[in-house]
Amino acid sequence: MSLTIPGFTSQRVETAPGVHLHAAVAGSGPAVVLLHGFPQTHVMWRHVAADLARDHTVICPDLRGYGASDKPAEADEHTYAKRTMAADVVALVRALGHERFALAGHDRGALVAVRAGLDHPEAVTHLLVLDVLPTLDMWDVLHGADAKVAWHLYLMAQPVGVPEPMIEAVADTFFASFLDGWVADPAAIDAEHRAEYLRASREAVPSIVADYRASAGIDVVHDREDRARGRVLAMPVTVVQQDWGAALGYDAAGLWSAWAPDLDHRTTRAGHFLAEEAPGEVVATLRELLAR
Repeated sequence: MSLTIPGFTSQRVETAPGVHLHAAVAGSGPAVVLLHGFPQTHVMWRHVAADLARDHTVICPDLRGYGASDKPAEADEHTYAKRTMAADVVALVRALGHERFALAGHDRGALVAVRAGLDHPEAVTHLLVLDVLPTLDMWDVLHGADAKVAWHLYLMAQPVGVPEPMIEAVADTFFASFLDGWVADPAAIDAEHRAEYLRASREAVPSIVADYRASAGIDVVHDREDRARGRVLAMPVTVVQQDWGAALGYDAAGLWSAWAPDLDHRTTRAGHFLAEEAPGEVVATLRELLAR
């Protein structure tokens, strides 16, 4: 049985024909939606969500292809496009009775959140991004030997049938390498939640790969189209990330400011899994953003 956030109720909502998202929901007041990253599920938000639910309706979905949400087969490049996944999120929140909402995303969830902000500015009031770059910029900053830090991006970008059996053969080792290698404070992800992330990821290899494959294809196309049209994020945006710009030689704040005119960019000393390693920092940052 999947873990969920204590005190939250489980909802299952059809967001596209034949596709249902699972979400944990609690609280009342203005809606805040929290989107998880890789290789995790909605429970990565458990500390942050509990605090926010004191005065907000908090909605924590499992993304399409992850956790307890549906995992449709990859019919074409659009099945796991961030545009499709963002439309899922907007449909979910509207079905739960909210036309406008604040949105926070970590890692893969942050890419979905950015796409939601670009495609649905009428719905997204505020946007918090944790530890990613926009898809187009992510590929542009990876060069030479330094690109080895993102080796999994290249593996999962390969054609259908190549990465899936390779990952499935060593699934726990593969997914654990990110949980263990990207965390600065190993105690932040306890044994129970680590095991949950491994189980959920092990059972979702094809859809996780499809999500990443889309980010090497159709997601780049969509970002290039937006850049050519001058589309930007119209809402207040806060980005919190590790200082990868200093490590890899790029200006992270400058890259983000091209997409987000109303930007607050911050670096953190926490590891990649901020919502578990530094939940107080994330809550305080999100509350500051909501006050803008």
